[in-house]
Amino acid sequence: MNWSPIWLSLEVAFSATLLAGVVGVALAAWLSRARFWGRELIDVLITAPMVVPPTVLGYVLLRMLGRGSTLGRGFEALTGGSIAFSRTGAIVAASVAALPFVLKNARVAFEDVDARLIAAAHTLGAGPVRTFFRIRLPVARAGVAAGLALGFARSLGEFGITLMLAGNLPGRTQTGALAVYDAVQAGRDDDARGMALLMTALAIAILYVVNKLTARKAHGF
Repeated sequence: MNWSPIWLSLEVAFSATLLAGVVGVALAAWLSRARFWGRELIDVLITAPMVVPPTVLGYVLLRMLGRGSTLGRGFEALTGGSIAFSRTGAIVAASVAALPFVLKNARVAFEDVDARLIAAAHTLGAGPVRTFFRIRLPVARAGVAAGLALGFARSLGEFGITLMLAGNLPGRTQTGALAVYDAVQAGRDDDARGMALLMTALAIAILYVVNKLTARKAHGF
């Protein structure tokens, strides 16, 4: 079995989870406290990838970030490389897929933080940033961690968005999910079976961790 797509999947998933984690946790913290018209619309737009077909999302991202787009040309001018059909594109695709899971779980966790704790921190002179890192994030850590784990699992198995935005280039953008598809198409059943079993085992392990985290949160630990 070729391990290259598996290692690439892990690399992309870690990078995507880091990116989605920073953006998702920040947005979740903001949306959980902000009160303005359109707040829920922002949430809906960010979590739309959970229900929109992946190939549709991939096509939209390709049009937005491809070499013919303004953003794509700007990125290429700054970095010398393109987003589309590159490892960067695979990370962007996986990040878009992971972001809704991070945002949803983190937002619920932040909304569950006792407002009295936040008020007490403000009374003692703590500003918003200090309150976030000393009160809100530690109290919500189980929910945030569960969201990150689910985001990692989703990015690890991403297929449709990656195929449209990053392509299926062996050694460059061919992740484990794409390699399974290729192996089946080529009749390499042993390779497909091995990678499918390994990725399934990883997904089950991650879900087990999520269940432990949510159970700990439910019991108040």
